[in-house]
Amino acid sequence: MNIIIVNSTFKAARFSLVVAIIGMATLLAVGPCAAQPTPKRALLALSKGDHTLAIIDPASLKILARVPVGSDPHEVIASADGKTAYVTIYGGGSLHELSVIDLIGQKALPTIDTKPFMGPHGITFADGKLWFTAEGSKTVVRYDPATGKFDWCMGTGQDRTHMIYVTGDGKKVYTTNVSSATVSILTDSLMKPRAFQNGPPPNSAAGGPPPQGNNGPGGPPPARRDWVQTIVAVGKGSEGFDVSPNGKELWTAGAEDGIITVIDLASKTVTASIDAKVQGANRLAFTPDGKHVLVSSLRTGDLFIYDATTRKEIKRLSTGHGAAGILVDDDGSRAFIGCTGDNYVAVVDLKTLTVSGHIAINGADGLAWAVRP
Repeated sequence: MNIIIVNSTFKAARFSLVVAIIGMATLLAVGPCAAQPTPKRALLALSKGDHTLAIIDPASLKILARVPVGSDPHEVIASADGKTAYVTIYGGGSLHELSVIDLIGQKALPTIDTKPFMGPHGITFADGKLWFTAEGSKTVVRYDPATGKFDWCMGTGQDRTHMIYVTGDGKKVYTTNVSSATVSILTDSLMKPRAFQNGPPPNSAAGGPPPQGNNGPGGPPPARRDWVQTIVAVGKGSEGFDVSPNGKELWTAGAEDGIITVIDLASKTVTASIDAKVQGANRLAFTPDGKHVLVSSLRTGDLFIYDATTRKEIKRLSTGHGAAGILVDDDGSRAFIGCTGDNYVAVVDLKTLTVSGHIAINGADGLAWAVRP
């Protein structure tokens, strides 16, 4: 009798073990509850509070994944193929790190140490390269993802070189220098050969043989490429800025004096100073059609909407507290505003000029699009 009980117990235990093994195998086959895949066009939003990058479906406004980043994230950009995101870890100019995120795998990749370029802040992607400002080093830097190396940098000599815009061909770079109240225009230029410092070479005297060209002795030095900086004075505390879609104007707003400065990029001169009273101005962005300019105020939480042609205010819209990052939808229908103080991204309907929704992001700030072909 005892043997039968033992045998029965053994069979029951063996059956339970088999069921458990089958269950585990099923779980392994199915895997854990999979995160929703990143859409071909995704909205990226940084959380200063949680130190994460949120990947968001712009259609449903649902957060699909949150990926850890460094300790003080400020700005984000995606690569041209939409597969990788780069985040500047700022630290008020003291840190030296770029967080890298695999947007398809929704996971962190090895970080990029930017040292000796300290305090990376503004960041963009152009001409196959990653460009960023290093505020603590008063420098603009270019990084080549293909080689994993910094292949160019240029000092501005200005204080708090902060935000950045690079033309698609990588030949012009614009930055705001907040504490210097200036904009730097950096241009990749073909320079004329330098003149001879001590007169012409001996063989250029009357009756002598002509110079033998760039490669011969006594010939003039060759033309060379170099970057040239033009500094333009703007409103005090100018930080956020944007270039008009037609590439003709640069607008920036001063956080201290509330003045919007308009620069003609052909002549590199100021053509207008608008007393907009946008105190605490933080970011500025054109709508894709170039008709409107949006300015966020970190101090008041307002979004100022300007007519780019008349340069008059159309509306002042309250988004909450501490309006910061601005990102406009490609079709110009919506704007996303990172409201740091309210811990959300406000969604603004640009047709009705009203707040139409919110996305919960703790300490929301930098925003970007990631688009895969």
